[in-house]
Amino acid sequence: MAKRYFVTGGAGYVGSHLVAHLLDVGHECVVFDNLSTGHRQAVPPGARLVVGDLADAAAIDAALKDGPFDAVFHLASLSLVGESMREPMLYLSVNPGNTARLIDGCVRHGVPRLVFSSTANLFASTDTPPFDENTPIVPGSPYGESKAMIERMLYWAGQIHGLRTASMRYFNAAGADPRGRFGEDHTPETHLIPLTIDAALGRRPPLVVFGDDYPTPDGTCIRDYVHVTDLASANLLAVEQIANGSACYNIGTGGGFSVLEVIRAVERVSGRKVPFNIAPRRGGDPAVLVASAARFTQETGWAPAFTSIDAIVETALAWRISHPRGYGE
Repeated sequence: MAKRYFVTGGAGYVGSHLVAHLLDVGHECVVFDNLSTGHRQAVPPGARLVVGDLADAAAIDAALKDGPFDAVFHLASLSLVGESMREPMLYLSVNPGNTARLIDGCVRHGVPRLVFSSTANLFASTDTPPFDENTPIVPGSPYGESKAMIERMLYWAGQIHGLRTASMRYFNAAGADPRGRFGEDHTPETHLIPLTIDAALGRRPPLVVFGDDYPTPDGTCIRDYVHVTDLASANLLAVEQIANGSACYNIGTGGGFSVLEVIRAVERVSGRKVPFNIAPRRGGDPAVLVASAARFTQETGWAPAFTSIDAIVETALAWRISHPRGYGE
């Protein structure tokens, strides 16, 4: 049965792929985005775009008044770990404050469910991976702290207002739509795979590898890369699952790849060398972030379709070659 969904941040990287997936399976979507980091061209045809800001309670109210909506997918946030280390109060005020206004809007307009894009940055580097939902929450940055604050807000929204929620703790979103419709276009770009591809293609200076002295096999950080279309399918399964009650889920593949392994994958797939330089570690970067998604898999049957780093890189490379200026074309 077709449902009607409200997607904040639906013009962004993960958001656009989620909206495309929802439309592909027959649902209706309204995208709410201020386009500060998203792209009008990334909103899939068939979705209605409302340009608005979560800082504006009246704008949220006006958009939700156009309901009813079966659920909200909340993906809009400030999301740069490095920036949060420089401007902590910005992150600790904007992300929770915007979400509080959105929750209030959901309660006023009778939205029964909310799926929230949380983060793996909730977890400390001192814990032993893979991280499951019982791993202690010790955020590695003000960005991670802001997401932890929101998870507690959602808990109380459920306790007091009956809002059913899922907090989806993404590990590293990666890749692009396999059909070539949507991809990754950030300004500035901070994600490893597009940076590595662009270095291989000669579109930017040599890649900077932050730290080669971590306690990992090759000294570089290890991350769990989840294909963006797998995240989209996980979100839809989550909104159906929380009919049974609220939950928090770690979303990853259960495997990880180091920075140097990603570089080698890009070299294999592209047939080009990746120039890179080693720099000191960055603050807030854990050595290893790998998820256990066993709980989510057991409860929903979800399994990532993309588990090979080469397959993930192939989709990202194809989109970047066909869109050399991103959505700027």
